[in-house]
Amino acid sequence: MAAPSSVIERERKYEIVAGSGVPQLVGVAGVAIQDDPVEHILDASYYDTASFRLARSGITLRRRVGGHDAGWHLKLPVSADERQEIQLPLGGDPNKVPGRLRRLVRAYTLGEKLVPIAHLRTDRFAHRLADGDGRTVAILTDDHVTGEAGGETARLDEWRELELELDPATDPGRLEEFDRALAEAGASASPWPSKLRRLIGDRVPAPPRGRKKPRAGEVVLTSLREHYGRLCRADVGVRLDVEDSVHQMRVATRKLRSALRTFGSIVDVSAPLADELKWLGQQLAPARDAEVSEQRLREQLDDLPSELVFGPLRQYLTRYFAREAEEGRTRALAALEGKRYRNLLRALDKVVTDPPLTGRARKPAKSALRKPLRKAAEKLRRAEAAARDLDGLELETALHEVRKKAKRARYAADTVKPVYGKKLREWRKNVKAVQRTLGEHQDTTVGRDVLHHLAIAGHAEGQNTFTFGMVYERDAEAAERLRERFAGEWRRLRKGGRPGRLR
Repeated sequence: MAAPSSVIERERKYEIVAGSGVPQLVGVAGVAIQDDPVEHILDASYYDTASFRLARSGITLRRRVGGHDAGWHLKLPVSADERQEIQLPLGGDPNKVPGRLRRLVRAYTLGEKLVPIAHLRTDRFAHRLADGDGRTVAILTDDHVTGEAGGETARLDEWRELELELDPATDPGRLEEFDRALAEAGASASPWPSKLRRLIGDRVPAPPRGRKKPRAGEVVLTSLREHYGRLCRADVGVRLDVEDSVHQMRVATRKLRSALRTFGSIVDVSAPLADELKWLGQQLAPARDAEVSEQRLREQLDDLPSELVFGPLRQYLTRYFAREAEEGRTRALAALEGKRYRNLLRALDKVVTDPPLTGRARKPAKSALRKPLRKAAEKLRRAEAAARDLDGLELETALHEVRKKAKRARYAADTVKPVYGKKLREWRKNVKAVQRTLGEHQDTTVGRDVLHHLAIAGHAEGQNTFTFGMVYERDAEAAERLRERFAGEWRRLRKGGRPGRLR
């Protein structure tokens, strides 16, 4: 079977009064031509788990016959108006979801079987909207839909809706122009994100609703659910080899682990779960570290005068980091395919769906979240104190620990931001500055290790490694400057607003 293709879909759906005509959009958002309608009969079968795990995450999986893009479609939410659509051509068993798509949604299905849940037949009348040069701006469709959903009780429904989908090359801002024009023509925004959700909407469990004055548990769970959702979305990106997906997955993993450790007095989760998140981060680390090291080293070479870059170093780096990246990706994918990872996802899913809340979780957020935040700030203070008067490798190790504590303190501030608002703004800003500087410092430490390895390996291959030595010395000098910058930023952090003053 062919490899999946991926496109970003930008569209909005509208309700339309029965019997009304299709709005004319010539003159709107650069449209000069509205073609006569072309009719398509679309026949789609939708798949999900019996508990609607995909629908609950805003994901649609279908097999559609008819139209210009017949095939298997997996739609993943990006924003309110955008979805990433992954497509596979028709082929194979029409009643079985292709293995490639099943693997892409494993983080969501958690081992549950994908089964047919609905069938939709759409009589579509598509109007191409083009500019004065004949370039497609958007497609306006008039859809007449018949839907059937299974389950304990069958459901049949019929409706009509308009759909406005921008061409991939069209400025996304034009959606607002079309939206205003369609509203003036009598169309109203659909409350449903998709045809499937319109058909099965009340069968999908609604997300938890917040309170005006939330309890501590609700605040922490909101953060956990957000990071868990980001982890699952990044899982798909890693499997598709989408740029920056490994980084996004590592960040989500770190934030989950940090929240579980910082707010253990609110959500009572055993230490092994945090340890498993640490393991996942370690499996993703080589792939991400190779990306960062290569980009950083290439930028450093670009900053050197050309006469100081001896030999074909850039070609050598390409070969070296290609091997590193492949090994890192292989390791990451092996982890994602393993039982240990699936068990981790199931444990996280249980935390966010059936949370083990403590008694403190039922207390008002302002009073119950103050102490965990103060403890995170105190751990950061103690880490900085432990780094004083050290030098050499001991200092680098201690500063890395300060950076980790700063990161955890910042994540804690992000979690409680809905509760304390502007009161933490200055402190969080100062903590982030410390974290950023120490992150750059850690890059110089890792960078020198990489350069040392490259010099040894390059010498064995007959490379002139003089340039690596120069970059190594520059990194050492940069580390000294960053330590000085950190000292100034720490003084600002110490003098600024602190979590201990929260009320």
